[in-house]
Amino acid sequence: MDDTDVEQLTLALLDAANDKDSEVQEQVRKSMLTLGKQQPDRVLAMCQDYLLKHPKLVVSHRVVILQTIELIVSSIIAEISAPRIKSIISLASDEMTRSKEVVPDWQQAASNILVAVGNKHINDIMEEILSKFQPGILPHFFVVQTLASLSDSNVYGMVPFLNAILGTMLPMLGMAKQDNMKWVFSSALCHFSDSILEYLANLDKAPDPTVRKDTFASEIYPAFDVLFNSWLQSREPKLRMTVAEAVGSMCHLMARDKLEEQIPRIIPAILSMYKKNNEHYVISKSLCQVLDASVNMGSRVLETQMEGLLFVLHQQVSAPVDYSDPPTVKNHNEVLRCFSSLANLFPDRLVMYVLQKLENSNERSRMGSLAVLRHLINSSTSTMEAKKLLILASIRQPMADHSNKVKKRVIQVISAMAHHGYLELEGGELLVRFIVQNCALHDTYQRGQRPTDPEEVTNEALRTMCDNTLHLLTTTVGRLADVLWPKLLYYLTPSQYSNATTPLCKSLIVLGNKKKHNQDPSFRIDFTQEVNLPSPQTLMIRLLVNAAFPFSNRGHGAPSLSLLQILSVNIHPNTESLWDKEIPPLLSVLEESTDESLNKRQWDENLLKLLSKTLTTIDDDKWVCQLATEATTYLSTYNNALEEKSFLYRCIGVTLQQCFNKEVVKKQLQEILRAAQHHDAVEREGVAMGIGLCANSHLEGTLAKLDEFGKSDAFKKSPSIFNLLKERNDVEVEKVKSTLILCYGQVALNAPPEKILSRIDQDILRSISKHFNTKVLGIKVETKDLTMKLSLIQSVGFIAKAVSECVKKQGYIFSRKQELIAVMLDFIKAEPADSLRTPVRHLVMTTCANLMPLDPALGENESFDLLKVCVNGVFSLPPETHTPEKTKEDEILDPKQRKTLYKDTLAALQELLKSILDRDTSPDGLQSVFKHIESWLSSGLDHERERAVTATAHILAHYLDNLNVKNMVSFHNLGALLGRLSPRCSDPHPAVRTAAVDCIYTLLCIQLRYEGFSLDYKDESVENLLPLKERLENPDHSVLYKTCSDLTKVMTKRLPQPQLTTLVFMLFEGLVDSQTNCCRASSVILNTLLKNRGGGLQDLVPEMLEVLHVRLQSITDEQVRVAVGQTVLILASQHLQTVINTLVNQPLPYDSWTSEMWMALGADPVVASQIIEMVMEKLLITAPYVDKKEFMMRGGATKVATSQPLAMTCGLKELLLNGQSQEPAVSLFPQLFSCFTVRLGASVGVVAPKDNNTKHASSIHVAGVAVDALRILLARAQLDEVTKRLEEENAWDAMKEQSTHIMGVTMLARVMAKHAGPKLPAIVECLCPSLNNIYECQRITVTAFFSELLNHHVVTELMLIDVLMNNMMERVSDPSCTVRMLAVRGLGNIAVGSPEKVNKYAKELLAAMSSGMEEKDDPGKLIIHEAMSGLSKVLLHLDKKNVHSLVVYIFMKIKPFLESENDDIRCVSILLMGNLSKFGSGEPVFKDQIHNVLVSLLLHLVDPNPQVVKACKYAMRVCAPVVGSEQITTMFQNHLHDDKSLHYGEFINDLTKYLIQDFPGMLNFYHISVIQFFKSSWPEVRAAAAMFIGFLLSNLQQEHLSHLNMSTITKGLVLLLQDPDPVVRVKAAEAMGHFHCHMNTHADGRRVSFDQ
Repeated sequence: MDDTDVEQLTLALLDAANDKDSEVQEQVRKSMLTLGKQQPDRVLAMCQDYLLKHPKLVVSHRVVILQTIELIVSSIIAEISAPRIKSIISLASDEMTRSKEVVPDWQQAASNILVAVGNKHINDIMEEILSKFQPGILPHFFVVQTLASLSDSNVYGMVPFLNAILGTMLPMLGMAKQDNMKWVFSSALCHFSDSILEYLANLDKAPDPTVRKDTFASEIYPAFDVLFNSWLQSREPKLRMTVAEAVGSMCHLMARDKLEEQIPRIIPAILSMYKKNNEHYVISKSLCQVLDASVNMGSRVLETQMEGLLFVLHQQVSAPVDYSDPPTVKNHNEVLRCFSSLANLFPDRLVMYVLQKLENSNERSRMGSLAVLRHLINSSTSTMEAKKLLILASIRQPMADHSNKVKKRVIQVISAMAHHGYLELEGGELLVRFIVQNCALHDTYQRGQRPTDPEEVTNEALRTMCDNTLHLLTTTVGRLADVLWPKLLYYLTPSQYSNATTPLCKSLIVLGNKKKHNQDPSFRIDFTQEVNLPSPQTLMIRLLVNAAFPFSNRGHGAPSLSLLQILSVNIHPNTESLWDKEIPPLLSVLEESTDESLNKRQWDENLLKLLSKTLTTIDDDKWVCQLATEATTYLSTYNNALEEKSFLYRCIGVTLQQCFNKEVVKKQLQEILRAAQHHDAVEREGVAMGIGLCANSHLEGTLAKLDEFGKSDAFKKSPSIFNLLKERNDVEVEKVKSTLILCYGQVALNAPPEKILSRIDQDILRSISKHFNTKVLGIKVETKDLTMKLSLIQSVGFIAKAVSECVKKQGYIFSRKQELIAVMLDFIKAEPADSLRTPVRHLVMTTCANLMPLDPALGENESFDLLKVCVNGVFSLPPETHTPEKTKEDEILDPKQRKTLYKDTLAALQELLKSILDRDTSPDGLQSVFKHIESWLSSGLDHERERAVTATAHILAHYLDNLNVKNMVSFHNLGALLGRLSPRCSDPHPAVRTAAVDCIYTLLCIQLRYEGFSLDYKDESVENLLPLKERLENPDHSVLYKTCSDLTKVMTKRLPQPQLTTLVFMLFEGLVDSQTNCCRASSVILNTLLKNRGGGLQDLVPEMLEVLHVRLQSITDEQVRVAVGQTVLILASQHLQTVINTLVNQPLPYDSWTSEMWMALGADPVVASQIIEMVMEKLLITAPYVDKKEFMMRGGATKVATSQPLAMTCGLKELLLNGQSQEPAVSLFPQLFSCFTVRLGASVGVVAPKDNNTKHASSIHVAGVAVDALRILLARAQLDEVTKRLEEENAWDAMKEQSTHIMGVTMLARVMAKHAGPKLPAIVECLCPSLNNIYECQRITVTAFFSELLNHHVVTELMLIDVLMNNMMERVSDPSCTVRMLAVRGLGNIAVGSPEKVNKYAKELLAAMSSGMEEKDDPGKLIIHEAMSGLSKVLLHLDKKNVHSLVVYIFMKIKPFLESENDDIRCVSILLMGNLSKFGSGEPVFKDQIHNVLVSLLLHLVDPNPQVVKACKYAMRVCAPVVGSEQITTMFQNHLHDDKSLHYGEFINDLTKYLIQDFPGMLNFYHISVIQFFKSSWPEVRAAAAMFIGFLLSNLQQEHLSHLNMSTITKGLVLLLQDPDPVVRVKAAEAMGHFHCHMNTHADGRRVSFDQ
């Protein structure tokens, strides 16, 4: 390899070193490094030369080259010769100091070279640097910087020089006037000091272990003197910081006396720097070093500095710490280290200072003091031991601080104290209380809010921290067990700690389990000794109430129950075995539930049962009475949690049931009624339930107490007319009365059935009535208070329920029933009709439903009123999502409450309707209820219809369940009910549809019962209705249509004849329902009904037709009109002939009436066949379009469709839409298919006519009509697979448009060949005549169809191959370019469709393809593409003898296309070459041809077009055997797979090795071929070419080097290194890196030396 080439190459890389693309720069550096590692001296020499020859090179460029030198030196310093090292040292030193000004990037790069060399050759480096570090002369900035860096990177090498360096440096310090020089000297002194300290700390590894600290003291002190006394006062902050850092490091090396002397000056100076500088970390680090040095030598003078020190350090430690900003964190830690240092010498003074600072209420100051305190407790354990009590006393003040930030620090301190034994001391319990208090914090923010202050400590964060601390103390600090158990129990009962229940219980569970397991005697709690603890009764009741609301207060239910189980023996010894059995299943329920999924009512019942069983098991009346008394006293703690309080009332009720001391019972009832907050609804209900439960055991006493309380002072007020003005006092009285009214209802509900009936009228209702109605001046005034109304309604409902239960056992006439119902209805009437704000409606209806079963029965008018008021009052409510206007006295309900209220109200109405129906389960009874609902079924509002149908479904189901058929009663209203309900099966509202099917199913089941079938009889057709519900969930009209039809068939089957007329005329009404869907359903049901049962309605046909005729012209919905048209046709099919003559000449496009008529024609196969044949004949002889010259356009003509053929096509299309037209469609399929296909060819690109008769015709898509007709024909002929595939491929749209027509027809042919083979012979026969048609468009369509048929073997099986091939041969010379292209394509397709026939037609095929490849009249090269593509396919099946003579001829024709700009041509030519290979194997000529194009194929493996890459892989795989190298063959066949990704670099690298090995003689040819691709138009290919050359070079042995023209390669790569595309530049640089193999060789193979 020639020196000039090497020069050129290296120079090119050096030139490119500053490329604007970072990847290119990186690759240049790598290549230089690769070359440098092989020939370090040589490459380094070139780099040096380059820098010397280009003194004016831009700095950034110089820097890159210097960095490259540093890279090479760092990687292989050991292999670089001594002379070269010296020369590099000299160069770097010169580059570093050439400019007197500081140019950081440039000089730093040079300095780095010196440091890299210095790691190995420290003496040489020092010799050079010291020559520029002469006494009396101020050195260059970077000379000093380099010395500092060296002392860092090579400690053991540098320290021995430092004494001398320091000696030289000292005088220079006075000469430094510029800040930057002062900075670099200070930095160097800092590094030197650190290096010396490191050296001394590791003397065992040091080369000279005799070095001592005092060796340097004499030099360090004068330097310190200059820095401290002079430079520290500089105005430049950066310099001051570096000086401070240096002073810190130097202190350790100063003599003790000097340091002691300087401390009073150093410390104030450093402390004063905090004010002047923002970066405090360096100052704190320096201060810490000074303090460490002072403490280590036991300084006495340090104490004099304590005051100032502590003041500033406290300021620093109190500064905010930003954990996202590391310097502030590091500063905080350094300051804490300062405190640790001081604690070693002055522990008492330090602790006193910190504790005094705690008294300061400033937030920052406190946080700082607490941080120090925590640090000292953890780090200076022995020092702090004696100060524990003092610290305990002092921590109380910050505990009272309101700031969460302070509290957080206090918790951290308490945690540290706990681990060091503080909490066991007196006063430790206050710290525990502090943690618990903060476990009980409530959230700072509502959900979704965010804190604005980033430092803020939210209540949530603090609470979580306290939870974790409590858990840690419980589990990790063993000695705290007796501090925490049982004292933590105290915090369970006061309400202010309720939010801490969960962590408290968890800790107590851990402690209790541990003590119980270890049989620790302290597990048993003596409540008489532990005076602060709550009693066992209070504990039990608290934990039970917690359990009732398991997901409140951070999920305290499960922990409370678990703790209860552990405490069992401490609560009462008898409870242990019961709770071990009962509590675990309750815990399992909680584990599987969420707040939403838990059945709250059932859960409460379970807990009350547990309480009841517990009291029975305890069996100690005194204990139970004590529990009742304490629970009643405990009520007041729940005044802010009324749901919990309500549950506690129930617990008290259960307890009083088991309490046998009547005085205690009486006293507790009095206490409950006296203390209750009667103004709150939840509490009133709770009181009533509690008292009701008590009445179960103490009925007499309870009623007496209620009566007594009713007469007590609480109700006394002067009877004056002014009381009507409702003073505040009266409102209170009414609330108390409400409570009493509810109590009476609950007493009735819970009292023993055998005792209650005798008390209903006399005691209970009388008392309720007395409280509800007030007498003022002898006049009875009824209250307007809503609370009392609701209480009365609920109470009457409870009483009715209680009476119903008793009546089952004893007869009873409830004389006040009608009076009560009247009162209830008045309440509903008083409610606003437009909104649902109160539970009045649902409570009234529930109560009426409870009253209905009681005797005496209501009269007809009363029943009518009750139904009318309730049904209209509920159905007319606005939808649930409607938000009512807010009035003054009303609160708007939240959506959840509103949802529940609606649900309850509708459910109550359904229960009421059922209870009314129960009084008369006959068709008339059903009708009397249904007539109130009927009008709502066709409401225009979804929610009203849904309510009506749902209610109907419920009452019908109930009617069926309770049906008792007596005599031979007929279900006379079946037809009317079905007529009303069946159209609703298609309602737009899904819920209505589903409910309507339920109604019809139930009606038919009822009819079966009336027909005499037994209760368990299942009629198959009726049962089939239920699965229809699923189909109705789908709003698709066709699904609804089918479902309604199926539904009707079932109805028709079961409907008695007398009911049919009613049903039909009801359905006519349904055609004009408020909902379009229901109109459609009515028409569908009607059609199905008439088809199945119309025979029995002869007399009604004229009337029905009249109604339908009117309907058809007034119904606007298209589907209903179509369906009604069908109805007409069903009834009048014999008159069809009268309509035919009016159709062909109807205006285009047809309106719906015309379309319906055409469609109806298809109903009769005979008529349909006659019409089809007549139309096809007309289409054959009528011109499809005329060419009209446009007036405005010059020269161009437009194809305009002729009217009659267009109208006939439209007609046939409509006719075929009728399902009945299948028979003629199938029998005439080949003719119709051919007719429509040819018609389609003549319609593409044709516009509709615009003459006077057809004003709107221009809106018709002419080809679209033909496509639709074809599509409908295929569907009608049941070629479902064909239509399905064509739909999937969007073929219909393709056929319509001129640009995609051929593709569409090809898809049609493909699908027909695959899925309709047997129909093809007749179709081909019908289509052949059209190939000679005068219309080019029709020839194109038919040729495209035939061309694709040849792609499928079915044509050979059907013996069509000869006909099709002959036709294609003829078309090869068609005047139309498109037809010729399609014919060539067809001929090629035979290779795929019928490969066994290829040799039969070999001659014709090769002739046609060859002429195709030479086609001149081929603008888009489409014929050439088809010819190559076809030939490619044909070659796979031709015998060698047929092709042999043509191989090279074809090869030569292909070669020009390999580099075509057209991707498709490139791709197909490569594939064809691959397919030619089998004919050339063993032919030397062919092998040469393959080698000719091998480089092209290899480089196109990275072609931008993925299809070309695929083709290359294929061609190389199949050509592999021809190449003549086993290794290459194996490689191609193993790696070049379509589905495998190729690692191109590795592949080419391996390939070049085999090419060199197997074809050394062709290397010259190869590399010249590759170089030609350096100019390729694709950057990917240029990059690949560079790679190829690179790998060729790296794998080439010396003896083959003569085959390569290195000069050309070098020039080529140098040019590529300037390529506009960065990818190419990267690869060129990489290739240059491979030249290292041949750098020492001349072109004639002689080695040369490049060393200077």
